[in-house]
Amino acid sequence: MGISRRTLLGGLAAFAGGALTAVAGDKAAQAITADSPLPLAGGYAPGTHSDRRTPPRHSHTSVRWSVDVSQKLVALTFDDGPMPRWTPQVLDMLDELKAPATFFLVGERVRANARLIHGRLGRHEVANHTWSHLDMAKRDFGDLHRDLLRTHVQIRTVTGREPTLLRPPYGHLGGSTVLAAAEFGYTVVLWSLQMLESVYVHHPAGLADYIAGAARPGTILLAHDTGPEDRLVAIRNLPRMITGLRQQGFELVTVSDLLGAASESPAGPSATGPSAEGESAAGHALGAPH
Repeated sequence: MGISRRTLLGGLAAFAGGALTAVAGDKAAQAITADSPLPLAGGYAPGTHSDRRTPPRHSHTSVRWSVDVSQKLVALTFDDGPMPRWTPQVLDMLDELKAPATFFLVGERVRANARLIHGRLGRHEVANHTWSHLDMAKRDFGDLHRDLLRTHVQIRTVTGREPTLLRPPYGHLGGSTVLAAAEFGYTVVLWSLQMLESVYVHHPAGLADYIAGAARPGTILLAHDTGPEDRLVAIRNLPRMITGLRQQGFELVTVSDLLGAASESPAGPSATGPSAEGESAAGHALGAPH
């Protein structure tokens, strides 16, 4: 029985379509590998170098939401500054209350507003919050390394100190974020308690009472020294908030001091504290990426 031209052409088309589908599928499979250098479809970038052979400069990093301590210690942190309207207010209040804090600084804002923090961070800690507050979870390692390096150098130039902590914007973690943190010897710091400004925008005193009541030993508290107007509720109530924490028996410390307190706990540094490697300054990581 003969094969018609229509049947033959249809079969060839089906074969070609199947072959193209297989090729496309194979390419997609090749793209979804552990060492793919770019985020996949806007997804999370991998935590390995693209050449498969290069390890990060440090064998590990840690991610902290809070710290296991027996003492009533709380770390107050501020993100996204420095900015002209709010950062001076925050620093003035902290100075008046003799309260330390950790500032996760945005590199381009450090460059633009260096005068705001110059000579004013004596009791405080500085940390890396990327150059322009982009989502780290959707960026490849090379891009992240350049971004963090640029920010690290800018913070060091303006403040004279090396940051050892990293907070990814929005709290978004991708594999490339963890890999970049390990390259610099950074500890990744998130938070366990956040200012709920929008909830208490019409009840400012309630926000201060909420924070004082919700804090626990080892809490890392997230605040901002820039952003939407509702965040001013927290800034304007910092004195009441800090006083409330102190009345509950809490002492305010920097994040690094909080981590140090964990390493001195009875459980020992292997259980709760950061390694000496993870705490080391990132100056040795300031060369070109692997």
